[in-house]
Amino acid sequence: MTSPTPTKTKDIMKNLHVVSHPLLMEKLAELRNKHTSSHSFRQILGEISSYLAYEATRDLKTQLVEVETPLQKAKVPRIKEEVVIASILRAGEGMLDGFLRALPFARVGHIGIYRDKFMNNTVEYYFRIPETFRGKRTLVLDPLLATGDTALAALDRLKQYEVGPISFMCLLASKTAVKKIHDEHPDVDIWTVSLEPGLNEKGYLLPGLGDAGDRLFRTT
Repeated sequence: MTSPTPTKTKDIMKNLHVVSHPLLMEKLAELRNKHTSSHSFRQILGEISSYLAYEATRDLKTQLVEVETPLQKAKVPRIKEEVVIASILRAGEGMLDGFLRALPFARVGHIGIYRDKFMNNTVEYYFRIPETFRGKRTLVLDPLLATGDTALAALDRLKQYEVGPISFMCLLASKTAVKKIHDEHPDVDIWTVSLEPGLNEKGYLLPGLGDAGDRLFRTT
C-alpha cells in the first residue's frame, strides 16, 4: 500500500497533521457506516492505526549497527529512540494493537478518564504508566477528539510526569478540540485522518462515526 501523505491545516494550528490518502478514506467510510460489524470495525480501526503510527514516527532517531546478512556484514540503521504509547480507555484500546504492530518495541501505559455530564467535569479513574515515561516520545491514542476535554485532562496528567514530545493520535477531530489543545498545549502534535465540520448538542462529532467505544465492544 502506498504511504499516506500528511498535510497541514494552517488555518487551524501549525501542528495539526491531516493524513489523507484514498485508501484511508475508503477504510474510514467503512467505519462511518452504521451497518459495519464490531468485528470489522475493530479490524479496520487497527489497520488505520498502523498507518498513523508510521506517519507520526517518520523522524525517529536511528543509529548504524552491524548485522550479518546471508551474503556479508553490513552497517544498517536501527531505531535507538524509545517510544511510549498511552491509550485513553476505553476507545484507545481499539487503536493500540495497530500501533503495536508498527512499534512492537514500544512501552504502553493506560489512562482512564471520562467526562461526567452531571459534574460537568472530567473524572480520572485509572492512571498507570511505565517508569520510563520521563523524557520519552509519547503517543496518546483516542479515536475521537470531539470536545477535547478528556484529551486535555490526559495531556495535563502526562506532563506532570515530564514526558518527552507528545503526539495525540486520533481518527477524527473537531476544530473546537484542536483549538483547545493548541491554546493549552501548543507543543503537542495532533495526527488525524479527518477534521470534522462540527459537533452536535451532545458533543458528538458530525458526521462522525458514533461512539467508538460502543461500536468496538458492542455496548450501548
